[in-house]
Amino acid sequence: MWRNRLKRGFTLIELLVVIAIIAVLIALLLPAVQQAREAARRSQCKNNLKQLGVALHNYHDTMTILPFGSHGDQSGHTWCLYIMPYIDQANIYNQWVFNCSYYGSNAAVRRNSVPVYTCPSDTPSQWWDSNPLYNYVVCLGTTNNAHTSPLNGVNWYPGAFDVVDSGSCGGNAPKTYRFRDINDGLSNTIFMGEVRQGPVNQDIRGLAWYGPFNGFTTNIGPNSSSPDTMVGFCNNQPTLGMPCVGGTTALGARSKHVGGVHTVMGDGAVRFVSNNVNLPTWQAISSIQGGEVVGDF
Repeated sequence: MWRNRLKRGFTLIELLVVIAIIAVLIALLLPAVQQAREAARRSQCKNNLKQLGVALHNYHDTMTILPFGSHGDQSGHTWCLYIMPYIDQANIYNQWVFNCSYYGSNAAVRRNSVPVYTCPSDTPSQWWDSNPLYNYVVCLGTTNNAHTSPLNGVNWYPGAFDVVDSGSCGGNAPKTYRFRDINDGLSNTIFMGEVRQGPVNQDIRGLAWYGPFNGFTTNIGPNSSSPDTMVGFCNNQPTLGMPCVGGTTALGARSKHVGGVHTVMGDGAVRFVSNNVNLPTWQAISSIQGGEVVGDF
């Protein structure tokens, strides 16, 4: 004799409990997924900087000097441009018209994006004349001024990529160095680091690979809470929320990574420097001829 068996389904309360458990599990999993994605982006950032470090060495092997940081004017002659043949971007380099301006004949060329110059953890805005922005700059030393002289008597030592403001095309030549000039040792000297894009009144803004702002200084520590010195940008340009009182710029190293910034040392090694690094040590590894005793970093 067959008995009718009733098939019991989920009650509404049981269904809600199951949904709640799934929601909790997803909430617990999401931070782990985000951390995994950031770890991948951080690894890609490190790889980008490694490529740039190798490119600097290849440039030096070919030209026997390091490229200068920037010509300090609107020529577009920056280290970013000169190492392009060594990062598989020779087409951009070959199209560049080496005249006195990144406008005119170079207006189309400068809009080319170079992914290796951008940290994947950052999402730069595009306000700089609608051109691609970037995150990696060379080290100018301990100065709080983007030129090659002390500002307000502050002790200053040069970095490997000093900028000389030529004022106009055909003016003073930018400084260039050879490896032999780096008396502090390649492994103790920062060649390159990260900067962070942001709103016009916060952190770093508007850096383009052809533009005049191509370096950072160690006047402040990595991801410092102190503001950058960013003045100038008058003449129909954004004032960046700061007084337009001159043409000097000093940018600190900043990143979207938690805890510090990536740097490229002179020997090509990529080091992640903590936000808690001792400031004198941070400044010591930015100079090329300071003769300092470098601590742990």
